[in-house]
Amino acid sequence: MTTSRTGASRDALPLRTTRPSGRLARALLAELTRHPGPKSALLVGVPAGSPVLAGALDALAAEDHLTVLADAGSIEAPAHVAEVAAGRPDQVEIVDSLADAKPCDVVIVAQPLAGPAAAVAGLLAELRELLAPGGILVVATAARMTDPAAAELSDLTERHGVGSDLLLRHRPALRVHRLRFTPAEPALAERLAPVTRPSSVPLTGGMHLDSNGVAAGVACLGLALLAKRARPSSKLWLVPALAAVPAAAFFRDPQRSTPHDPDAVVAASDGTVLGVEQLHDDKFGVGDGDWLRVAVFLSVLDVHINRAPVAGRVIEVFRETGGYAPAMKAAAEHNVAAYTVLETAHGPVVVAQRTGLVARRIVHRAPVGGLLARGERFGLIRFGSRTDVYLPAGAAEAVVAPGDKVAGGATVIARWQPS
Repeated sequence: MTTSRTGASRDALPLRTTRPSGRLARALLAELTRHPGPKSALLVGVPAGSPVLAGALDALAAEDHLTVLADAGSIEAPAHVAEVAAGRPDQVEIVDSLADAKPCDVVIVAQPLAGPAAAVAGLLAELRELLAPGGILVVATAARMTDPAAAELSDLTERHGVGSDLLLRHRPALRVHRLRFTPAEPALAERLAPVTRPSSVPLTGGMHLDSNGVAAGVACLGLALLAKRARPSSKLWLVPALAAVPAAAFFRDPQRSTPHDPDAVVAASDGTVLGVEQLHDDKFGVGDGDWLRVAVFLSVLDVHINRAPVAGRVIEVFRETGGYAPAMKAAAEHNVAAYTVLETAHGPVVVAQRTGLVARRIVHRAPVGGLLARGERFGLIRFGSRTDVYLPAGAAEAVVAPGDKVAGGATVIARWQPS
């Protein structure tokens, strides 16, 4: 059963009626909390005591506005929402149906969707109409693809997704989807704060572990267990067991402080600067083909998380086939690579993730249409590799030289020049 904008029904909002966890709340609110405002948001399906509502209220700045759908068929209007609205009448509004809501910058479904595919599709169609131009819709579903809601979101994510993250250490396993149906202004990226993927596991206050590190550590321990069972008297199991920690540590994800200087271009990765040069390259299809390129080599001991060197909107992502030459050699320019093209206020910027001798997989997490803040994580390369940052020639001046050590998201490698 689908719905119309005239009111909501029980089938129109097929939500789980459990209170969202704090971990899920943070993931759902990431797009709202990273936006400095002024901004508007709509919360749909807010159960009593929801940390999503509390987090949304904390994220409101003086000029922001929050709308809460209180009467959603399957959910009673919680009294505490009315109390909050009464205490902040200029910022918080309660509506009885989607028909009463106005278009917002961020629309958040505050509970995981779980219901018939037709009902989910109907609700998403209504919520899509409530997005302001460039607005973003955030919803969660079960992680398993056999779930009807998850299958419905998977199709939409293929066409309109700008992010889809698995929530680790959550039961049941959930996936948070971010959808954008109309292009956002690239200038907005300049004002956004970087976000951390919910699947990045915090180890300490300043260090996280990427989900690839969790998988690597578990795989090593699994091999150790199999070896122990297969040959109980052998010490062979110690090899994968001892490899578990360094394998996981390769995917460490430290927190970084990105410079606030609006003219700064930061390193896309940790490593050593291989070269700084001006060249001509037409393969990106943007600009006039003249670029300032800063190439950085990553050894197996470096942090391999890749970060956006500038703020911008992803307008193209493509991959090129090639070889696996050592990343520090000139031939590495023809290795397998993934290119991310960003539209920025200073012109197009390209980041190349290149494989090396050992690397065999590039992980890319910045779909076309997404907005990246400067210093924001957008992928990684497994094992030794190289990243190249291409800036419009004449628009920026490099401030590093070959041999310099850089830290992704923190070290300034170039500065924009006055136009």
